Amino acid sequence: MVCRKDLLKIYELLHGYFGDLHWWPADSPFEVMVGAILTQNTAWTNVEKAISALKDRNLLSPTALFGIDEETLAETIRPSGYYHVKAKRLKSLVRFLLEQYSGNIEMMCAETLPILREKLLSVRGIGPETADSILLYACRKPVFISDAYTQRILRRHALIPEDTDVAQIRALFMTHLPHNASLFNQFHALLVYTGKTFCRKIPKCTPCPLRILLKETGPR
Repeated sequence: MVCRKDLLKIYELLHGYFGDLHWWPADSPFEVMVGAILTQNTAWTNVEKAISALKDRNLLSPTALFGIDEETLAETIRPSGYYHVKAKRLKSLVRFLLEQYSGNIEMMCAETLPILREKLLSVRGIGPETADSILLYACRKPVFISDAYTQRILRRHALIPEDTDVAQIRALFMTHLPHNASLFNQFHALLVYTGKTFCRKIPKCTPCPLRILLKETGPR
């Protein structure tokens, strides 16, 4: 099972290769929250198109999204895919913000991490990965985002058992690493970039900065 030394080595190798990635790309915490929902089951390039459309229509605020009808919202975010489902989820998000915090994101982010995470998970359409994305990137809370990229990378380098799920992986990072928002921010971004660039369904191991780990463990 992966340990602190393994995680720090992965971070060192990836940070040395990619450098500081300055993720998540957004102009405001609310844009991060919207992006966290829009990026579900789609590529980020599609999210950018949807967010650009929201900006063009001056809809990127809680009150504006609350006031627009769901069908118009769905058509606006069409590039993100599953746009009818995501329109419903965005509506649920803004209702939560307005009802719980009068639309004040600073007030929302002032909640303690455990309480806010529990509240976010109660919002329709927000699962653990989306909730943790909002907590880390919008609220700057020290929480690690565990996703399929992280799971794939750790499995292929024989650092976790095959049956380890994303919740258990999240717990490993939270247990073995300092609870630092900047560290978790960069680490998650590095793993996403590695998953998209090298550790794909058909992996590109030779140019990957983690290839040294395969020499130690053998390919999976």
